[in-house]
Amino acid sequence: MKRYKCSFKYPMRQKILILFLTVWLLSLLKLLNVERLLFPQKGIYLVEHFLSTSSYVKNKYSHLRNNFQYEINCSCIYEQEPSEIGKSLEIRRKDIIDLEDEDVMAMTSDCQVYRTLRGYHLKPVSLEEESFPLAYSLVVHKDAVMVERLIHTIYSRQNIYCIHYDQKSANTFKCAMDNLAKCFPNIFIASKLETVAYAHISRLQADFNCLSDLMKLSVPWKYVINLCGQDFPLRSNFELVADLKKLNGGNMLETVKPSSSKRERFTYHYELKSVPYKYMQMPVKTNISKDSPPYNIEVFVGSAYFVLSRAFIQYTFEKSLAKDFFEWSKDTYSPDEHFWATLARVPGIPGEISRSAHDITDLQSKTRLVKWNYLEDHLYPPCTGTHIRSVCIYGAAELRWLINYGHWFANKFDSKVDPVLIKCLAEKLAKQQKEWVDLSSESSFMHRSSADVSL
Repeated sequence: MKRYKCSFKYPMRQKILILFLTVWLLSLLKLLNVERLLFPQKGIYLVEHFLSTSSYVKNKYSHLRNNFQYEINCSCIYEQEPSEIGKSLEIRRKDIIDLEDEDVMAMTSDCQVYRTLRGYHLKPVSLEEESFPLAYSLVVHKDAVMVERLIHTIYSRQNIYCIHYDQKSANTFKCAMDNLAKCFPNIFIASKLETVAYAHISRLQADFNCLSDLMKLSVPWKYVINLCGQDFPLRSNFELVADLKKLNGGNMLETVKPSSSKRERFTYHYELKSVPYKYMQMPVKTNISKDSPPYNIEVFVGSAYFVLSRAFIQYTFEKSLAKDFFEWSKDTYSPDEHFWATLARVPGIPGEISRSAHDITDLQSKTRLVKWNYLEDHLYPPCTGTHIRSVCIYGAAELRWLINYGHWFANKFDSKVDPVLIKCLAEKLAKQQKEWVDLSSESSFMHRSSADVSL
């Protein structure tokens, strides 16, 4: 039996044509975002639905719509009502889409429109706050929308804000920060910018650059607070000012005696080297022992977070002890985690904490509430969000715990993990601010009325 082969006159041309049509079709589907229609079971959730579909981000997301517009009741989230917590969990199972750096850049390109859009003119301020301005040092490097939300939440017209962004940050992020700063007379970019490496002196230097700029300004700020892009406040500005007044010139930061492992961070010389993982560069320990700290300083450890008085910062820039200790710390590991903790114990420094005083741990210092996974179920309840490098990224079910724990700020927050928590926390703080300012105004009015009657 003979076998016949099928023959085509132009087999190669047909293959090329089919390949071309396939590529064209796939490109068209991608352009039309049809892949989301082909796989609708997960759904999408726009974190900033109003902003995302507005002309301020060039209608980039106008083709996207939440499959179901969740009306979140933040009071119910605070009360931990199961139905509302359930909504937040449903949202977390969706494809969460937040504004990108270029969207924030576009949104802040027209300052008048941006300020009106975000309601900065509606932020109430009391007489008590106006007479007690605060300063902020924000060391940031990514996620412009999270930085924008943080600034929007902590913003008050009498305060002053310095932004230090990493030199190696994306250009769109830098531009977004530049635009944001240009929109306000009390927000500025640090005059000197660092290329920040993890656990390196450059992280401490970034805060120093902002602190130096803040000290040169005419604004008579009382305390300075440093934040990063994944921090968020747990107190309204009114409540924070009330708490800071109670310090009577003291400072708030973690400062404890170092363990043997922590002591190695500053008893050996460290060199900045390339590493084959995320941070690219970081200090690496050598076998070279360091000299003892200058002035026989006893080293304490803590965290990079602080709330420090203006007098404390002035001492840091004027006294040779602080300057020499800074120089000595340059080749140590994570110097920002021992520099401030040690200075706070130096005899004679404004707000001095005695060397013999008990340790002030991160749970006692109100500067930052961080939930470590190995302490969950022991010191605090389990994380309801997720973990990154042993640190909890909070979930909506922790709103009540966060607000009631007693700290002033917390870390970490991420809109891609739980946008409901950030929304509700901002809403709760705005409500508290308005209530306290209104109450303060009423009290002031009653006081003036009583004084007029007595006259």
